[in-house]
Amino acid sequence: MPTSHAPFHPIIYVRGYAMSRGEIDETTADPFCGFNLGSTMYRAVPNKTERPRKYVFESPVVRLASEYGYQDVYEDGYDIVDPEWEADSLGKPTDNKLGSRSIVIYRYYDAASTYLGSGKTPEIEDFAKGLSKLVARVRDLVCKNPENGIKPADFRCYLVAHSMGGLVCRAFLQNPALDTDKVAKHVDKFFTYATPHNGIDVLGQNIPSWLSANDISNFDRDKRMPAYLDLAAAAKKHKRVDLVPEARFPSRRIFTLVGTNRMDYEAAAGLSRSFVGHGSDGLVKIENATLCGLDGKGNIGEQCAKAFVYRAHSGYFGIVNSEEGFQNLARFLFGDVRVDLWLEIEDIRLPDKVQQEADAGRAINALYQIEVQASPRGKLWYLTRRTTEEDSVACVAQANWKKDASQYLSTVFLANRAKVNKNRRSLAYGMTLGVRVPDYEIEKRLWLNEHFEGGYLFRNALILEMVPPAKDGAAWKVKYAWQDAGVSMADTEIKPTQLTAGRIEVSVPFDSSTVGANGKMKPTNPGIRGRLRFVIEGWNVGAE
Repeated sequence: MPTSHAPFHPIIYVRGYAMSRGEIDETTADPFCGFNLGSTMYRAVPNKTERPRKYVFESPVVRLASEYGYQDVYEDGYDIVDPEWEADSLGKPTDNKLGSRSIVIYRYYDAASTYLGSGKTPEIEDFAKGLSKLVARVRDLVCKNPENGIKPADFRCYLVAHSMGGLVCRAFLQNPALDTDKVAKHVDKFFTYATPHNGIDVLGQNIPSWLSANDISNFDRDKRMPAYLDLAAAAKKHKRVDLVPEARFPSRRIFTLVGTNRMDYEAAAGLSRSFVGHGSDGLVKIENATLCGLDGKGNIGEQCAKAFVYRAHSGYFGIVNSEEGFQNLARFLFGDVRVDLWLEIEDIRLPDKVQQEADAGRAINALYQIEVQASPRGKLWYLTRRTTEEDSVACVAQANWKKDASQYLSTVFLANRAKVNKNRRSLAYGMTLGVRVPDYEIEKRLWLNEHFEGGYLFRNALILEMVPPAKDGAAWKVKYAWQDAGVSMADTEIKPTQLTAGRIEVSVPFDSSTVGANGKMKPTNPGIRGRLRFVIEGWNVGAE
């Protein structure tokens, strides 16, 4: 049952991969393993020749402390896993207590350090087992503190991970053999920054199983990952490992944040971004950084929440030390409303002459690129950002558009505490939807007769405003407004469809159109018609 502290449970941060012995030693020398790193620079556009905008982000640790009252667990030079944390050298108990709003760093590389450990890196299975023990340790200390008033059965915590840290968490959550202390049930939510959930691809190929230097084989989705993630059968069936069995951990309690800025990733003197290529954060391909649920019959089910930010895997413009990363994290953990955004395509209209060729039986090929950017009211950053220039768009091919007509684009979490006007009951965000004009091909030859590069079949901005129910049994109120050529407030009310208790769906239609000679709107050829489908629900309902 929810505790009186919900949704402010302990946060356990699990850092990413350290390749060399020097990097391992460097991370063990940092008390917060990078979670304390801030930033003063914001890359607004993909063009590296333009100067970044100054934007001070203090770090996740500082912001969790200053805005949500969290604090670290280090006392008198010791961590909670050290015996001295609870008792001094004479065995006398200390006064150290662990509160619910604690930030715990899983220092799993200590054992591999030449300074604090043996200098030999354990297997990822050992890291997962260690995480199980750490969760049990946090539970015991939180429940031992009478000020918390939490029983062991009611204890909950959050896992927050960067890069390979997300795989360590998944191994613990998904593989029963690695959850040695049987505490996976105590994890309430799981958030990943730039985790290679489906492995790492280099020069278009996954890491080969024979390449084991510096534990790079941990990212091999053919052999190594199915083993430690307990996905042998699913990997064989689906040829992928970005899957979480619902029976082990619910997909709706997972958020995957995807980086899209490869050009600012400077690891290996820039060779990494060159080898990994476009459509990545410099190390992890965009397509490999998300997750899906796996149902009881072994079929792929619901996609986990995801958002896209123009950030590199790490560095000055890294995804962890960013405002966008923190806002997605905080809203997922502590927010009040969840909005899943879907694009439903109802019709795609070809240019008239291309349609004539299609009617004559000639093969037509085109790739539609779907862009979306969403930001909450009164903020200077995007919670999700998918654009063509950043290789992060959703793509639909002409030949398959009917089969792929339903496209899940992103999830946005909104928070009452972050509202500009605290007296206003509604929560709102603006989004821009764009569908780029494709390069049409007829029988594999480009058709350029009426093509204008960079054009859009559809492009418009939308304001969506939501008023959650004031009491149990009351209805949601949702309004919207397309912005067209100006700025207008949401004034068109939508009647919601009730999906489940506390979960609704609303749809906003769109169509490519122009003003005709009679002054009325008319559809255009080429064009696209469909609807934006928003699935809205209360988040952290019942939490104080």
